[in-house]
Amino acid sequence: MTSLTEAVRAGRTAEVIGLLDAMTNDERRAYFPELKALRKELRAARWNEASRRAYPALYVAGVACQTGAAGVASWIAAADMRWPGVSPAVLLRVLADRETGWLADLANRLAQRPATARVPYELMSALVRLAGCPVPTTDAYVRGWVQQVGGDWRRGNTLLERLRTDPHLVPLVTALFEVNDIGGLLEWAADEGAAGWHGALARLTAEGPLDRRATVDACVARLLRGGTNADHRAFLRVLTSLALTREEQRERVADWVALASDAVSPVASHAQSVLGALAVDGQLTHRHLTQVSGAVLFRPERKLVRAQLVLLGKVLARDAAAADELLPAVAQTFGHEDAGVQERALKLTQRHVKKVRSAEVRAELALAAEQLIPSLRAQAVGSLGAAPAEAAPAYEEVFPPVPEPARLAPAAASVVELAEEVGAALASDTDVTGFERALDGLVRHAHRDRDALLQALEPVISRQWWDGADRFHGLRLEHQFGDARGGFDASAGLDLVLITLRGKLSTATLHAAIRPGAPDRTCVHGALSRAFDARLWEVAYRIRTDPLPFLLSTPTWSTGLLEPDELVERLDAYRRMGARASAADFTQALLRVRRGDRPAAAAAAERAAALGTAEGRRLARRLTAGAPVLPAIRRRTSGSQILAESGELPELYEDFPDAFRALGRPSAFAKSRYCTHWSGSPRPHWLAVLPELRELVAVRILPDLSAVAVDDSRGAASVLPLLAESGGEAGEATHLCVAYGLGARHQEDRLAAVDALLVLAARGQLDVSRLGTDLGQLVRQGAVKPLRLAESLRTAAATGAYATVWGLLGHALPPLLCDLAADEPAGAVRGLGDLLAVAAECAERSGARGDLQHLAQAADRRGSSRLVAEARRLRGTLAPEVAA
Repeated sequence: MTSLTEAVRAGRTAEVIGLLDAMTNDERRAYFPELKALRKELRAARWNEASRRAYPALYVAGVACQTGAAGVASWIAAADMRWPGVSPAVLLRVLADRETGWLADLANRLAQRPATARVPYELMSALVRLAGCPVPTTDAYVRGWVQQVGGDWRRGNTLLERLRTDPHLVPLVTALFEVNDIGGLLEWAADEGAAGWHGALARLTAEGPLDRRATVDACVARLLRGGTNADHRAFLRVLTSLALTREEQRERVADWVALASDAVSPVASHAQSVLGALAVDGQLTHRHLTQVSGAVLFRPERKLVRAQLVLLGKVLARDAAAADELLPAVAQTFGHEDAGVQERALKLTQRHVKKVRSAEVRAELALAAEQLIPSLRAQAVGSLGAAPAEAAPAYEEVFPPVPEPARLAPAAASVVELAEEVGAALASDTDVTGFERALDGLVRHAHRDRDALLQALEPVISRQWWDGADRFHGLRLEHQFGDARGGFDASAGLDLVLITLRGKLSTATLHAAIRPGAPDRTCVHGALSRAFDARLWEVAYRIRTDPLPFLLSTPTWSTGLLEPDELVERLDAYRRMGARASAADFTQALLRVRRGDRPAAAAAAERAAALGTAEGRRLARRLTAGAPVLPAIRRRTSGSQILAESGELPELYEDFPDAFRALGRPSAFAKSRYCTHWSGSPRPHWLAVLPELRELVAVRILPDLSAVAVDDSRGAASVLPLLAESGGEAGEATHLCVAYGLGARHQEDRLAAVDALLVLAARGQLDVSRLGTDLGQLVRQGAVKPLRLAESLRTAAATGAYATVWGLLGHALPPLLCDLAADEPAGAVRGLGDLLAVAAECAERSGARGDLQHLAQAADRRGSSRLVAEARRLRGTLAPEVAA
């Protein structure tokens, strides 16, 4: 080992620099292979004390001992070199003797690195200064410049003053408009308000350092290109700060049309206001106004649509000759989802239709009027010459096909195939099918040839964090997996089996985990988690002591159900082999066996009893005990949430191991700080624990489902379609889970709830009255926001389930309308118009008739708000004779 390498290992950076200063370029180059070898050595254990000590010195030495700019750039930007904490000044010292061309090459190579490489801007800018080269305008360099000049409050001057003195202002500002996702950095400048980036750029444009036309063009082009919300906010502020003149606005009409048509709402609103001012002043052609109206009136934002209708009304009032061109654009709004918008458009058309000279345009308006809701279409018959509505055909409800459960294929026949399946299961949140096949395959092949199995699994095991563990990691494994309180997901469960096969858990730890005893701390998920974990621990223990030939509990179907005939055949195979069943595995098989098909269950019970084994007799008793019976479910209110608790289920006590008995005990919700079930990945597997008793699962995951609506959490509702596809009665807990999902904050959760709703309806298991009442209560209590619920129900209705959705709203709306009539706090009113709109559309399409409590009071309110307009529309649909 040389003196330089010794100094690097010891972390003596100052000594390393002294040694390097005394070397020639050739001598430095000769040391580089030693440094590469040391880097490879340290990379294997980056976080130990020796590595942390050596890395800063290694970082400096590696930069100094390379002669190529490409190699130095790679060394500086390498992932394992990002954290040594070496000042850029130290690197500049060891690079100061390089030629300017070489320094320029290095600066450009570093600037070309992605921003995620976190190359210090101070280093890049200093290299540019030393080399005297043109400034790079790459993503990483511009981001670094923005952060440096925008956040350098320590210099005591303002952002504007710092920009004025920047020698590279023009190229960097030009590049600023080209960098993606930089709006957040512009908003977080140390100087805020008019002294921020938007004010400074506007001032520099006015003073002359920045060309005004180029800056305006770049800003408009940036908004046209789109980007993140932060980008839109930042560059829109720049544009408004530039305060374009009327001439500058008129030159860019095509750009404003494009922005009003396709940009996000704030940008589109600004473009619309510019076009509106030009139109009112007579500086916008009818062709351009028609073009932009055709796009804006199709946008979902009602505020933009209403503003466009107002603008069209102003132009039509001023210029009668515009009617032939503009009224067809207005008529496009007749198909808008908002009845209030339709009404505004119809009134505007009626007001100006006499100005139309073309018979073709009149015919076009009459045809467009057929899109109006029935009550408005009736008005258009006389005023626009629209054809009366034809009698609607008999309504027929349409549901998507019910998903069919998939039959599990047999376990992998070869260890190579099994290793591929286990690797795939560990690399993702595998479903019930993938997990159960992998687990059964591991059990089967561990019984046949453990050594061959381990050899095939070697590539899979070597990628796991726990493999190759030293003594510290071994103790960590014993601590982590030795805690038998529960908390496995599918991946962790497979890990447990692999660790056992590898011999990294002691037999004592495995045995301790399967001993009876309640956990010291638990949560609402504890019963499900312990039941799921118990089989895994017992499988691991038996692999070590008495391997099972195969699992009894492997389901037949992807829902977790196990056909009784198949279980009888497995018990018969155990009897012939003289194998001893695992208590947890057999209990899980009993919980999964199908009992709902009574003839099949009775026939299988006779065969099971004829086996003459204890397990056969227990299976026969369970199959003849009748279909599963649900415990009593009680509601409980906690703040704005409605939760549920289950009563006792004695059938789960009899002959069941301790880990499974908690499933039959009363379930009481109580928040626990000891809950470790943060991940949603175990939930599908919990459903497979009790495939014919989904209410027992639903009542325990209900707090998680409520959080997607109340606390805006994400992902828990992904289990809802599986809950709907599961077996057993869909009771109060299941319906409450769906109700919360329909009001979830995130769209993917709402879509999952819609899927669950449609599956329950298609299976004939949806209680419309119960779910509708739940939704009304949750909205009243503030747990579910009406706007979110309206979006979910609109999506469900669009699949063809109009009658079902109307049924839900028919039970959900009366208490909300009652609060409105009684002038209760208006928290639930926001979004009530959207719910009424969905209800009106569903009633129209399904032919619903009758009375809805408290609707008349809402329809008789003053004003033209969406709530009032949709209430009148719904009343007119339910009682046409009243509307007439």
